[in-house]
Amino acid sequence: MKKIVVVLILVFGFVTAQAQEKIKKNTYIQKGDFIEAVLYFDNGEVSQTGFYTKEGKLTGQWVSYNQQGEKTATAQYDNGAKVGKWFFWDNDTLREVDYQDSRITAVNTWKNDGTRVVSNK
Repeated sequence: MKKIVVVLILVFGFVTAQAQEKIKKNTYIQKGDFIEAVLYFDNGEVSQTGFYTKEGKLTGQWVSYNQQGEKTATAQYDNGAKVGKWFFWDNDTLREVDYQDSRITAVNTWKNDGTRVVSNK
């Protein structure tokens, strides 16, 4: 009986240790005038990467991922304002959204129907 209890405790300890290894804490690293951020899901996969200004505003390129580690979006910020081309992936659909001063100026959508890409341009 003691052996069974010891084995169960060891198994529980091993499973608990493995589960804790997956949890990663968000990281923030000072790089010159910016702070590089890497944010994680609870399963240990990267959720987002990007940069902040010292004032805490989003800047530069930000990339988002789903819980399987697949890229779902790229975005551009300039001192907190949405700018440039943003891309959103969803299965066989790619959306391109153009921003200027945090306002949408154009949206284009492409769908892959298996043999060719269809655009709304």
